[in-house]
Amino acid sequence: MKTIVVTGATSGIGYAVCRAFLKEGWTVLGVGRSDATCADAEGRLRAEYPDAELQFFPCDLAKQADILRLGKALLEALDPLCDGRLDVLVNNAGCVRSYYTTTEDGYETVFAVNHLAAFLLTRQLMPALRKAKGRVLVTASGSHKLTRVRWDDVMLRGGYRPLFAYKQSKLCNLLFALGFNRRFAGEGLRCYGIDPGLVNTGIGEKNTSGIVRLVWHIRRNSGVSADEAAKTYVYAATLPGAQALYYGQCKSQRTAPQVNEPNARRLWKLSEQLCGITDAKGGE
Repeated sequence: MKTIVVTGATSGIGYAVCRAFLKEGWTVLGVGRSDATCADAEGRLRAEYPDAELQFFPCDLAKQADILRLGKALLEALDPLCDGRLDVLVNNAGCVRSYYTTTEDGYETVFAVNHLAAFLLTRQLMPALRKAKGRVLVTASGSHKLTRVRWDDVMLRGGYRPLFAYKQSKLCNLLFALGFNRRFAGEGLRCYGIDPGLVNTGIGEKNTSGIVRLVWHIRRNSGVSADEAAKTYVYAATLPGAQALYYGQCKSQRTAPQVNEPNARRLWKLSEQLCGITDAKGGE
């Protein structure tokens, strides 16, 4: 039996991904923001799949200390379930913010949750991914195009625009995937960016207000269902010998020119610094 970890698993795309892999007979470990949301999601999934191997873990992905705790808890859970093997990690959790906010670690919230959390959790789970020669999927977006990383002000302290913050974080997701593959593809591990397209979920209405909330409320009605979006995650997780970097609608997609090796190396080094990673384990 194969095992998958999914963040942002209590609603929207993440919840649909959990359902899709439970249908395939996988063991599913879901991650949600609170005990209450985890209990609710697990209850709904168990009602549909009563015999499934399913666990949920609460974690505030805006807090690096909580991510470290989560990584330890997941590794401990994986040992008796599947001899410590993790076949797929889906870094799906994300956020949008109307105004500039920072985490308790002092980082801009969208960058911290959408990119750094995925980077740090993946590093924590590398022992289990290595055992399975696993795959990492990160929820990316076509919005990474026509943008760049503001290297001189990644935290956007000099001027915050909600759309730029989100697009920068989505570009970072693909740079992370590129950097991961450069380091670990030789070990049989791979990372893919997944573009779910416009999906009818409430991500743009959580912790937002004003024009950001209104625009998302209008746009989401044109989106596909979360269940439809989940099909690409199953495709990328199970496709034999998949080599592309970026998938959408169950086929490979082109990335923007900014998704290149120099930017990927620069982001990897910066991410290690921001996450307090000082050893070479899992790195160069």
